[in-house]
Amino acid sequence: MLLSPLRTRCIRLLAVLALALPAAAPAWAGQWDFGVYANLWGIREYQVWLPTGYSPGTPLPVVLMLHGCGSEPNSMAAVSRYNELADRERFIVLYPRQNASANPSRCWNFMLEINQQRGSGEPSQLMGMLNAVKGRYSVDGSRVYVTGISAGGAMAAIMAACYSDVFAAVMVHSGGMYKGATGLLTAAESLLQASPYDPALRGKDAWRCSGSPRRLMPAMVFHGTADIVVNPANGDQTIEQFLQTSDWGDDGADNDSVAYRASSIGRYTVPYGRSYTVDSYTANGVLVAQKYTVAGMNHAWSGGPPGWPFSDELGPDATAISWAFFRNYRR
Repeated sequence: MLLSPLRTRCIRLLAVLALALPAAAPAWAGQWDFGVYANLWGIREYQVWLPTGYSPGTPLPVVLMLHGCGSEPNSMAAVSRYNELADRERFIVLYPRQNASANPSRCWNFMLEINQQRGSGEPSQLMGMLNAVKGRYSVDGSRVYVTGISAGGAMAAIMAACYSDVFAAVMVHSGGMYKGATGLLTAAESLLQASPYDPALRGKDAWRCSGSPRRLMPAMVFHGTADIVVNPANGDQTIEQFLQTSDWGDDGADNDSVAYRASSIGRYTVPYGRSYTVDSYTANGVLVAQKYTVAGMNHAWSGGPPGWPFSDELGPDATAISWAFFRNYRR
């Protein structure tokens, strides 16, 4: 069939315009990427979830997610369901993997002094992984957050304490405060009872670990009242420690400008599930911390799917709640 001269000119013009347009950046369905990081302190593997719709050149937030003992990235992703939320909300999730050679139970070694400092041990490796992700993908450096459960929660507290210039907020799930243990004996004591250390003093130590900055460290804590692995008293200590850290951070003084006193306490119940209490703490009208206490929950991720160890489907959705908290803050 012969084309009319006008139609031929239109086709040629469209072809020229198509060639002149810049190529669109690729966007894809959510997928895993894998990496290895090595420094003076050893080698660690990690996995990165790139969410649906990720496009190079469009910076996204990052959540550093630290698994507990006996776990690893895939099971942590399944229990927390952070990947599904990341697909909906568009953020990247970084899952480091602890080596069995570093800890036979694959626990993060939060109780060792070398891992309670900036720039050494496991914190330096976790930061190395995060920097690798920042270098490889499009990351919004002002929206980087850290969370974890159990030993991973205690390590999340260390990362937030010692790298408060990097992390805009932290959520500690069934874990402990910064330097709540300083060896195997105090680790056992804190797990069974509570940390023997004063949360107020540890709050100042945490502030100093980041260089005594002038900034708040927004924090959220989740803990079950029936936790037989990490005594629930650790949740109270963790929120007090971070409030004290922010008290020092806002004006450089211990003057209760950020006080360990809830500005509001809410009581709720998950439909056909557990009841829970939310203690909220504000300073100058700004929410700086929240503590979720879940009645009857053992050592498990709150709101996780059924059929997985360390998952409690009857609790409030810690994943969605933590992200709703995180996205209020930038660094």
